[in-house]
Amino acid sequence: MLWYQIFNDGVEYEAKVGKPFVPPDITIKQVWEVVPKHLFKKSTAKSLYYTTRHLLVTYLLYVFAQNIDLVVSTLGGTPLAKQVLKVICWTGYWSFQGFAFSGLWCIGKFGLSKILIQVQAGHGALSDYGIVNDVLGLVLHSVVLTPYHAWRFTHRAHHKATQSFERDETFMPFLRSDFKLPDGKVAVRMDYAEILEETPAFTLFRLFVRQFFGFQLYLLHNRKGNRRYPAFTSHYRPTSQLFKPGERSAIVLSNVALLVAFTGLGIYIHNNGWNTAMKYYFMPWLFQHNWMVMFTYLQHSDPTIPYYRKDEWTFVRGALATVDRPLFGWVGRFFLYNIASDHVAHHFFSTVPFYNLPEVTKAIKPVLGEYYAYDSTGVLAALWRSFTQCVFIEDEGDIVFYRNRYGESVVDLDEKAKNKGHTKPVNSAEQAEIIVD
Repeated sequence: MLWYQIFNDGVEYEAKVGKPFVPPDITIKQVWEVVPKHLFKKSTAKSLYYTTRHLLVTYLLYVFAQNIDLVVSTLGGTPLAKQVLKVICWTGYWSFQGFAFSGLWCIGKFGLSKILIQVQAGHGALSDYGIVNDVLGLVLHSVVLTPYHAWRFTHRAHHKATQSFERDETFMPFLRSDFKLPDGKVAVRMDYAEILEETPAFTLFRLFVRQFFGFQLYLLHNRKGNRRYPAFTSHYRPTSQLFKPGERSAIVLSNVALLVAFTGLGIYIHNNGWNTAMKYYFMPWLFQHNWMVMFTYLQHSDPTIPYYRKDEWTFVRGALATVDRPLFGWVGRFFLYNIASDHVAHHFFSTVPFYNLPEVTKAIKPVLGEYYAYDSTGVLAALWRSFTQCVFIEDEGDIVFYRNRYGESVVDLDEKAKNKGHTKPVNSAEQAEIIVD
């Protein structure tokens, strides 16, 4: 890819724009049959190796940051050059340590245990031993201040209902009625502009808040979560409607683990000061949230990807309504463990170890055909495109696409499917329970 192409739409995206969408009728049986069974096999030793390697890289980045002043003084130069180099080094540390923190979160995500306190929930893709998945997930998520079990339960619900407007858990779209927009049949461009148009500076501000603080706001009070829950529903409250009664003890355990993590941070701050903690931990932690929100948002928010309502949703359609993206190149592969580049496979087979996901993607692509969603658009261009064009969906319609701030969509439902309805294959919520569990 040439440097200027990072600002262009990928050819895969351009091929979908304006093309009528016919809902897929692929069955889960067709997809499962082509995946070699050995790819489901987990290796505890291999998972522990990757975890150890990742922790070592995280520590080495910390050591580098401790020696930035030494590096700058050794290289010499004018005072201005030294200051510029110091800024570059610190920004580089925050960025890459943010990727490292994101990787810890990703490893913990794959370790989301399937068995805890007789509750089925999670991926269990690190080991066949539930205790290994739980210990790794709880420790790694707590290190980056994520409530392991709370997020485990809602993430499982997300996998069971991906892109279902009624039941999905996060990045839920706004409706036309939320903005009090006129009916789409009579609205004109000026109607949208008066309500939705904003300055680029304000758009950048909203994007900044979403990128760096959006995940914690979601955990705290369900920001951009499913609207079926009451306002200010929190992942930190054991009695929250996000959880079943039998899951509450696990939520308490997550909160205790976070208290231990905060205690450790408090001791570090007491011994080293706030400024040191900010430089070495909290700035990378903020960058981690930027990277996390970026790749999770782009996996599920795109102008060419549909939302399904009611009986038009199936598990397969939900899994196909995700996008594989080669985000961050080798950095994404090394630090994020294929979570962006092989996310479609992850949604079909959440228990497959991350190191086998590329082979799963290769196996299922011929079956998925044109419904396999891959987009090579540069990450910044894709983020800006989705943030500015995925504004709202219609209040009505069983298969709908995002509309931009002028009420326009780049993809619409095929006329035959729109006019006569569409008969879906029988592999919906009931099969999702079996597949995910």
